[in-house]
Amino acid sequence: MDKIRILVVDDESRMRKLVRDFLVREGYEVLEAGDGEEALDLFYREKDIALIILDVMMPKRNGFEVCREIRETSKVPIIMLTAKGEESDELNGFELGVDEYISKPFSPKILVARVGAILRRSGKTQDEEAAVSMGGIVLDKAAHMVTVDGERIDLSYKEFELLAYFMENAGIALSREKILNSVWNYDYFGDARTIDTHVKKLRAKMGDKGKYITTVWGMGYKFEVTEE
Repeated sequence: MDKIRILVVDDESRMRKLVRDFLVREGYEVLEAGDGEEALDLFYREKDIALIILDVMMPKRNGFEVCREIRETSKVPIIMLTAKGEESDELNGFELGVDEYISKPFSPKILVARVGAILRRSGKTQDEEAAVSMGGIVLDKAAHMVTVDGERIDLSYKEFELLAYFMENAGIALSREKILNSVWNYDYFGDARTIDTHVKKLRAKMGDKGKYITTVWGMGYKFEVTEE
C-alpha cells in the first residue's frame, strides 16, 4: 500500500528536518517546502497529499495566504504552526479553515499524535460505521458526506467531525472541554471560542436543522432532534 504523504512547510530547514524525521519514523512519506510559493507549487503538482503542516511566518507567501488559497479548492487537513502564540493568529487560522493550531516550541511526538488522529478521523481507517442518520440528516463516514433532507451540504473537515460527534452522542449534554478533547483530540486550555466558531458555521450550513444543536448555557452543546 502507498505511504500517506504529508507536506511540511517551514522556512527553517532545521524545523523541517525535525518534523520530517519523526513523521518518517511513523511510516509517512514527507514532502518539504521552504516558503509559501514552493508550498503551493508542490500542492498543485502532487495531487495525493493527505495533510499539510504549515508555518505562519514565511517569505514570499505567509501561512495564512497559503491556507486561504488552498481552501478555495481543497479541504485537505491543515495543521498550522506559529512562533507567536498570539490569540488573534489562532482565531484567524480557524476562520480560514485550519484544523489544528500548534505554537512553537512543541513536542514532535505530540505533533505526530495529532497527525495520526486527524488522518484517522478523515477516513484513513476502515473501521468506521457506514452512516449515521436522524432527523433528516444522513452523515456518511465512508464517503465523508452529509445530506440534509436529501440535499448534500458542504462541510469542512472539522465541521464534519463535530457533527459526527454530536450525532453519535445525541441527547447528551456535552461540555466544551469534552468536545475539544474528543473532536480536536487535545485540550485547548478552556478556550471555548474554537468550538463556538465551528458550531455557528455548522448551524448556518444545516439551515433549519441547525436548531438540533442546542446551547446548554454555562456548559456546552447538545444535539437533539425535535419535532415541530
